[in-house]
This record gives sequence, C-alpha cells and structure tokens, in this order.
Amino acid sequence: MPLVALVLAMALWASTFVVLKVVFVEVSPLWVICARMWIAAIALLAMKRFWGKAHYQKGDWRLFAAMSLAEPCLYFVFEAKALLYTSAGQAGMVTAVLPLLTVGGAVLVLKEKASPRLWLGLAMALVGVLWLSAAGTVSADAPNPLLGNSLEFAAMVCAAIYSLSLKKLSDRYSPLWLTAIQAISGSLFFLPMALLSAPVPSGLSSQALLSMLYLGLGVTLGAYGLYNFAMARLPAARVAVFVNLIPLFSLVMAMVLLDERLSPSQLLASSLVLLGVMVSQQGAARDEKNAA
Repeated sequence: MPLVALVLAMALWASTFVVLKVVFVEVSPLWVICARMWIAAIALLAMKRFWGKAHYQKGDWRLFAAMSLAEPCLYFVFEAKALLYTSAGQAGMVTAVLPLLTVGGAVLVLKEKASPRLWLGLAMALVGVLWLSAAGTVSADAPNPLLGNSLEFAAMVCAAIYSLSLKKLSDRYSPLWLTAIQAISGSLFFLPMALLSAPVPSGLSSQALLSMLYLGLGVTLGAYGLYNFAMARLPAARVAVFVNLIPLFSLVMAMVLLDERLSPSQLLASSLVLLGVMVSQQGAARDEKNAA
C-alpha cells in the first residue's frame, strides 16, 4: 500500500503543472495557492475526528515550524515565481535534484542506510530525468531560465527539508494530522500575501473554480496525505526515488490532455526512469528481507 500511495501522490503532483498553467491565465499565482490551502484546510477541519494519533514531545514545535515553513510556505513561493520565468519542462528537470538532496539528508541527518542498489536505481532514474528534459523542445515560456531554474532549485531545497522534518514527526503523528498542520499553516501564511499582491479574484470561469478545487482537494489534501502516509511507513531514502516519476507523469498527461507526443528519445528516457525506480525498490526490499 505505501508504494501505491506514492505512485498516486506523484501522479497528482505531476498534474499540478498542467492545472496551474490553465488557472494562472485568470488568477494570480498567490491567490491560486491561497485558495488551494484554504480549501484543503476547511476540508481537513471538517474531518477532524479522523485525524488520528498526535503524541506531542518537547521540541516538536521546531520540527513543525521547519516542516510548514519549508513546505507549503516557501516551497510554493519559490515554485510559483519559478514558473513565471522558466518552462514546466525545465522546472521538471530541476526536480531531479530532490531525490539526491533527500537521500543525502536521510543518510546524514536521519542516519538511514542507503544500499548500493538504491544508489544505482537513483542514479539511473536521475539520468533518465535529465535525458527526458534535454530531449524536449525549447519552450517560448521561459523568458529567464537561469532565474526560474534557480528558484525551482530553492523550492527543491525546501522540499528536502520538509521531507526530513516530516520523517522525524511521522512516528508520533498520523498522516492526516500532519497534512492538516501543513494546510492550516499554509492558509494563514498565504492569505495576507495574496491580499497584498492583487485584488480578490471575481467573475471566475467554472474552469478556474474547478481547477482550484482540484488543487485544494486532489493535490494539497490528496497528494500530501498519500505522501505523508507512505513516509510514515518507508525510509525517506526509498521514498525520495519516486520523485523521479513526476516529470515522466507530466509528459504522459501532456500527451493525453494536450495532445503532445513523445519522441523516440523521450520514450527511451522514460523507460530508464521507470527501470531506475524498479531497481531501487527491488534492492531495498531484498535488503530488508535479508536483514529480517
């Protein structure tokens, strides 16, 4: 179940690029982020009796602060700005550094052990993602790629900090509890920023409204809930490898929803990403079995 949850979470996160491009036409980025946070927070507050366990220990507030500030707060600020200067494809390329940051952090901070197979699978998936991005055509939606990609890299640093903080909290708090903390803190963080950035949106189309509803319930609530569920049950290093599926899923969704087509080179690169994820997970499963 944790592996299924991870794949679903990556698919939901991958859909964000397509949905954001649609809704940004009508609504400013900060209002979109604010709306998705409030939608998720209200839904989670309505589900409060299902949140589950919460065993506070002294000093946990520091981890909560680091987790929430890193993601959703700073992460979404950096990513929203990044997509104004670089293309979705190039931003997807930058996400390839997240597994390396997370695995490195898990080994150094959480003292997890990363097997040679996991490193091999991670390297294969990383090469596949870089190949996938390099094989894509240059987009006209990238007026300042260096700035945009640098902002996306900053977002990935925030995502790694979030993952490591989340892992340290997941033994004492349920996935829904942690997701609720993220959504509530994000809604409070982004409301004043949105109010200062642009007027309150009005006269929105049904497409824009449904897009923000999907981002709030499907992505913020659904994807983060599934990811938090998996993180509570698997080592952070194993979870990190799955991030390489996001650019792959993004391309598939572009084929289905935007009628784009993959080149032969992109098909080979996509296969390498999938193979790398499979190698890393098979290796980890064997190591756990041998250790038992």
